[in-house]
Amino acid sequence: MAARGATGLPRPGSDAGRRAAGGAALLLAALLLLMVVRLPWAGDLGMHAAVLERLRTDLPHPGNPLVDAHTPSPYYSPWTVLLAVVAEATGWHTFPVLRLAAFVGLVLLVTGVGAFVVTFTRRAAAVPLALLCVLLLYGVRLFAWSGFPGLTSLSLSLAYPSTFALGLALHFLALLRRALGGRTEAVRGLPAFLALGALLACVLLSHQFTGAVAVLGAAAMLLGARPWPDRAVWARVGVACVLTLVVLALWPYYPFYSLPGAGGLDDIHRPLYDHLAAKFCLVGLGVVALMARWGRDRRDPLAIFFVLGLAVFAAGGLSGHHSWGRILPAVLLPAQLALAIEVADAGADAFARRSRAVVPAVAVTTLALLAGAWTQAGVLTYVLRDAALPPVLRDVHRIAPWPSFAWAARHVPKGATVMTDNYFALRMLPAYGPYTVAPAYPDFFLPDERRRREATRRYFDPATARAERLGILKEYGARWVVQRIGGPGLPEDDPSLRKAAQGPGGLALFEVAEVGRGVVSARGAGAPTAGGAGASVPGGAGAFMPGGAGTSTAGGAGTFMPGGAG
Repeated sequence: MAARGATGLPRPGSDAGRRAAGGAALLLAALLLLMVVRLPWAGDLGMHAAVLERLRTDLPHPGNPLVDAHTPSPYYSPWTVLLAVVAEATGWHTFPVLRLAAFVGLVLLVTGVGAFVVTFTRRAAAVPLALLCVLLLYGVRLFAWSGFPGLTSLSLSLAYPSTFALGLALHFLALLRRALGGRTEAVRGLPAFLALGALLACVLLSHQFTGAVAVLGAAAMLLGARPWPDRAVWARVGVACVLTLVVLALWPYYPFYSLPGAGGLDDIHRPLYDHLAAKFCLVGLGVVALMARWGRDRRDPLAIFFVLGLAVFAAGGLSGHHSWGRILPAVLLPAQLALAIEVADAGADAFARRSRAVVPAVAVTTLALLAGAWTQAGVLTYVLRDAALPPVLRDVHRIAPWPSFAWAARHVPKGATVMTDNYFALRMLPAYGPYTVAPAYPDFFLPDERRRREATRRYFDPATARAERLGILKEYGARWVVQRIGGPGLPEDDPSLRKAAQGPGGLALFEVAEVGRGVVSARGAGAPTAGGAGASVPGGAGAFMPGGAGTSTAGGAGTFMPGGAG
């Protein structure tokens, strides 16, 4: 019979406790596998699809992902280049390749959590409990952001490079701990450290913010290593660091060392510093676990990792560099993993002694995980129809779906330029191959970004004359326009426009019939895009709503923001 404590919960360390944690983790993993199939469209998904489209068109020189310009882009990483090669080798369309990316990212993340946790404990319950904490232990206010491994975030960003990079980063930290040796393992040789240097470079190139998390994690693992590394180990670490720096310098798709000077990212990251207590209150249990670990070991790697992350996060808030808030996973992950490890260790010890002393801690952790699960229960709407949901879940806070733009994309050739100021069109149409006049996101490497945004503003300004609008279309070779019928821009009966398609919400697609005739993208306009190309596109569930940085859901409970390269 299963051993149970006074609360009726499975005793920690018992087979029932391990099965409960493992079963819950498997259910969440199965839910995320459904997300791989569903691939909810939100946030940056259109950007990452556009990146693959550009790489497939011209692998050595893809140019800007969103606008027709020959500029580098930090979105062209080793991971996206590999995906583009796979797409060309298999003949798969862009969205099936993104599903592959989502599957690989999920596997890397789950196995990375496991690999890192087992370097701290061998307790059987620790890994599934760690997965539950990483997915659910946040707060009571819905929060989602790419690069954060919460259940809602992952549901919307599995295909992003940030998920791939985070899984790779956790494997990197696990391998680093093993390379440093310990009381039962020998220190690895120079080849192992060189491999770690190359692995870190891949993380940094694939998603710079996650790379910063990995760097802080590596520093924490080194400072917390026991025994303290000798001179030979530090020499190997130094050589690995040099290799990382060299790989970053030699990457041909963008100048990595120009990124620290990039501006324009602080405003969109300001919401990371809002409502911290509501969004992350449940992580407080992990902080208590970290304090317990620090009390036993003043050089505990997880505690050092947490302190380093918290210092950078606080410095970003105090200095106004809100993009530094993307370091927050370096604060959350150590606390979440520490709680899982402490509960698993204490539970196993208590079960061996037949003690009930740890039952309150298990009960509180269980309640916190249930609270986190309830806060994020809206993810079920991404894979289930409303009719299939229990009534209690139909009105739960969620990040709402984006409208589809397949109705417009099927008419616009790949490589053609579209004039639009519609929030969703800017972020979704490039996924099918077209460009837009202005980019949807800040672009440090695009020299005329401000001019393009101003041109788009002037085109849709009601006071702008017809001749000026036609001049803007001609200047940027824009042969297509997406605008609201009756809204600003050229009127739908203008002789320069031919209505090509009608969309929802009063939007319409127009082909420019006079100005720009024969003026096509510098890359050439190919066949019509994925609306009729046989590609399987996401059905669209999960959202990133317009309204500026940090937009909340209808209930004011959640955000899903883009961020940097992925």
